Amino acid sequence: MSTKDFIEKDFYKVLGVPKDATEAEIKKAYRKLAREFHPDANKGNAKAEERFKEISEANDVLGDPKKRKEYDEARALFGNGGFRPGPGAGGGSFNFDLGDLFGGGAQGQGAGGGFGGGIGDVFGGLFNRGGATTGTRTQPRRGQDIDTEVTLSFTEAVDGATVPLRMTSQAPCKACSGTGDKNGTPRVCPTCVGTGQVARGSGGGFSLTDPCPDCKGRGLIAEHACLVCNGSGRAKSSRTMQVRIPAGVSDSQRIRLRGKGAPGERGGPAGDLYVTVHVGAHPVFGRKGDNLTVTVPVTFAEAALGGEVRVPTLGGPPVTLKLPPGTPNGRTMRARGKGAVRKDGSRGDLLVTVEVAVPTDMSGKARDALEAYREATAGEDPRAELFQAAKGA
Repeated sequence: MSTKDFIEKDFYKVLGVPKDATEAEIKKAYRKLAREFHPDANKGNAKAEERFKEISEANDVLGDPKKRKEYDEARALFGNGGFRPGPGAGGGSFNFDLGDLFGGGAQGQGAGGGFGGGIGDVFGGLFNRGGATTGTRTQPRRGQDIDTEVTLSFTEAVDGATVPLRMTSQAPCKACSGTGDKNGTPRVCPTCVGTGQVARGSGGGFSLTDPCPDCKGRGLIAEHACLVCNGSGRAKSSRTMQVRIPAGVSDSQRIRLRGKGAPGERGGPAGDLYVTVHVGAHPVFGRKGDNLTVTVPVTFAEAALGGEVRVPTLGGPPVTLKLPPGTPNGRTMRARGKGAVRKDGSRGDLLVTVEVAVPTDMSGKARDALEAYREATAGEDPRAELFQAAKGA
């Protein structure tokens, strides 16, 4: 799409929406018309195909807030092909053909009062299509993202830790100051005129961009390639960073640290650092989400008669839990606020599972007491209901 088309075409009329239409209204109108005039739904219909291209072209401009703003400003200045002078311009109407402006010849200069190279110089920045001034500008480039891994102990993962990370990434080459040229004087890439991108038409009025194949997206070409970076302007750089891993991180969790990746080029922002965390096991505690888990052995007497049991906590003093009489094996109780740290700073709970310990070596007195208990409960069969249920199933 030429700059002239950009100004002269009424994209609002093409989509059938008012000039103050919202983004949602523009999107709705485009989708409706695109379905109606799509080439797949109008096989062999050249008029429908042309209409679809117009619709796509209009949506490409009005559907982008930045392009739409430039479009509205350009049409306000050159509405309907005529120049609209501001206050104090001297009263008359200076209407002339836009072709004079676009031609950039003597006639255009005279009529336009010194527009020089034509309207392309005035609106050279529209959609990065660029005139002569844009062609000499190289764009800043964002640094690469870096992926790394770290292994924490169970306690460090729960409480958080600051760990040193040694990373190797691409950074501006120190030998050539990131220019890629050993003399420090690269030239602007003639293929992409310094933008680092080239347009690739996809049909239907749409346009895509790809990294420039000649300068690899840098916008610059080294006449005398740097011997260290081979003209790329980037070289491997190692550095050690102190990285804070937040409390409550879980095993295999991937953390994003903004701006901690590779440095950018030509004033571009740094990339991001992605850290995959591996958490070691603990000999006593486990974890379920924000809760910690622990299995505590109790005696048969404590489970049957009830009592108080001391339970260890991670990094803190033990807590005492009350076992009610008749506590079954495998029952889980909760010690509130003794778990892992949550995102809001609060803590989860400690889930305590009771495990009845069966003695393997008993004294004579203990054995006699158990024999007496067995005689006292000889008439009880804890498996009676089990067999009854099995028969009825």
